[in-house]
Amino acid sequence: MTFLFFSTLSETYQYAKIDLNQNERRDFMKYPNLLERFLTYVKVNTRSDETSTTTPSTQSQVDFANNVLIPEMKRVGLENVYYLPNGFAIGTLPANDPSFTRKIGFISHMDTADFNAKNIQPQVIENYDGGVIPLGQSGFNLDPADFASLHKYKGQTLITTDGTTLLGADDKSGIAEIMTAIEYLSAHPEIKHGEIRVGFGPDEEIGVGADKFDAEDFNVDFAYTVDGGPLGELQYETFSAAGAELTFQGRNVHPGTAKDQMINALQLAIDFHNQLPEADRPEKTEGYQGFYHLMNLTGTVEEAQASYIIRDFETNAFENRKATMRTIADKMNQELGSERINLTLKDQYYNMKQVIEKDMTPITIAKAVMESLDIQPIIEPIRGGTDGSKISFMGIPTPNLFAGGENMHGRFEYVSLETMERAVDTIIGIVSYQEK
Repeated sequence: MTFLFFSTLSETYQYAKIDLNQNERRDFMKYPNLLERFLTYVKVNTRSDETSTTTPSTQSQVDFANNVLIPEMKRVGLENVYYLPNGFAIGTLPANDPSFTRKIGFISHMDTADFNAKNIQPQVIENYDGGVIPLGQSGFNLDPADFASLHKYKGQTLITTDGTTLLGADDKSGIAEIMTAIEYLSAHPEIKHGEIRVGFGPDEEIGVGADKFDAEDFNVDFAYTVDGGPLGELQYETFSAAGAELTFQGRNVHPGTAKDQMINALQLAIDFHNQLPEADRPEKTEGYQGFYHLMNLTGTVEEAQASYIIRDFETNAFENRKATMRTIADKMNQELGSERINLTLKDQYYNMKQVIEKDMTPITIAKAVMESLDIQPIIEPIRGGTDGSKISFMGIPTPNLFAGGENMHGRFEYVSLETMERAVDTIIGIVSYQEK
């Protein structure tokens, strides 16, 4: 296999240039700009910040939208391109055939997750031989013994990290795929389609990106987030999600004379946690099984804080999980004889199946297109959430399409160029689909 390394992106945000001799140059098939476009995007640090009070949460996302995405949206043929205060870059490819009456949207997010995103140096492995891939000089490897998904990609072109950062395929692969599909459609007017709306947004990774999405402005019949994983993923079920913040108020006295006087706030937090169902944790659940996930626990004897996320697919089960936490807090306060445990619950998003199952048209179309492309649709629930969860409840049914990323959110992240190409095929197939 051949390893190719790329220098950092220039300040002018020109495409990352691939400098190969003729024997090394890959056949880029019909999407010659896809790889270079993706490499250009991932080199820009757009990590979001959950502690921020601004929208977008980081200036780097604002700069990426205005300096990189919006100029390119115009170059690939989108019209009426603009940037909204909510952080979304929006554009339209007008219909070229009046018989296509549906307006379809495609959405991806520009931020990356909470892992090092500074000085991303992707490496490209052509004709992957199925073996261990050294991640730069970091000492870390992508090893099929650890990551069985690699077995699917022998002979393909993989883009990986150098082991010191994440890659950013979540979700810059989606952005690159949407942009490439628009570029191809603009260059091939013989492919008939209806109106296409494109939206690139901020802060999905911290769960607030779609909170201010303007569904009325976007104005489509349905949309897709291009934010999934491996080839064929087509998802219209997500967790319903809530966050739980707990404060435990203790009473600190000298441990030598603590009997019947000390109330250890940290011990209260442990006691609370131990009353949750022991098996209902992310590391012990799969499929449609929900969970409680302790995200953070800090404090002293005097005061402690704990943060949880709550996830479940079914509405009743989701409500029961929140009720369980309330019951535990009330019971402990009653036993303590005072209000020493304060629980705040906040719903974050809901299972978009509740909206999409009322009209399965976007799923029916995407499934038919994939099958026509010899892609096996993988219709499974997302054990997480996407912007599509919130946007669906705003009135635009928005399932999720594969974008190709594997091992997302860390140094072992990678993506197959061939899968990205197939995502472009799928987008083009969806917008040009006509019922028979």
